[in-house]
Amino acid sequence: MNDIALVVFDCDGVLVDSEALVAEYEAARLTEAGFPLTFDDIAERFIGLSYASMMSALQEEFGRPVPDGLSGAIQAEVLALFPERLQPVAGMTEFIGGLELPRCVASSSDLHRIRLSLDITGLAGFFPPGQVFSAQMVERGKPAPDLFLHAAEQLGTDPDRCLVIEDSPHGVTAALAAGMKVVGFVGGGHARPALVDRLRAAGAETIVEHAEQLVELAG
Repeated sequence: MNDIALVVFDCDGVLVDSEALVAEYEAARLTEAGFPLTFDDIAERFIGLSYASMMSALQEEFGRPVPDGLSGAIQAEVLALFPERLQPVAGMTEFIGGLELPRCVASSSDLHRIRLSLDITGLAGFFPPGQVFSAQMVERGKPAPDLFLHAAEQLGTDPDRCLVIEDSPHGVTAALAAGMKVVGFVGGGHARPALVDRLRAAGAETIVEHAEQLVELAG
């Protein structure tokens, strides 16, 4: 992949090891509120989606909306856990520190959560504000290609010269729809054996288990 001009990172589960923490908490709170979900339900169905997309899917499934107050409360409570518990994904700090290619973040999370996550984990210095993109910035989030195309346009890079690092099938689908190369990443604490199969089914031909392996692709 020596024609890569821009490396595009998802945030949760790729840069920061948040997905297991978040999925566990979301499952507990939603179940308490009458929307019974397990950790595996969250991990398999909703990782990689925006909160808006997740709540829309739950409304369709259960036949009633998740109260606005509950959705906002869960997001706030999850963020309150981050300062003490959030860590960068193993090996990612070292990989990015040695990465000579231009880089950016393109995440389904809102901008506040992305910036907070990067600040807490010490990764903010690698991604100035002009290199951080959220699904809030586009009409359609993942699995639509809009967010990745927006990031490439803003940074003046042809999509076919972008390499996306993603941990969710939704993200893989979005990257391929944008005409970008994509790597399925399973180095986060939430990754289960079935995730590899799900990423491959979404179209990720290359699967990476640890950040060190990314050096061979984009280092």
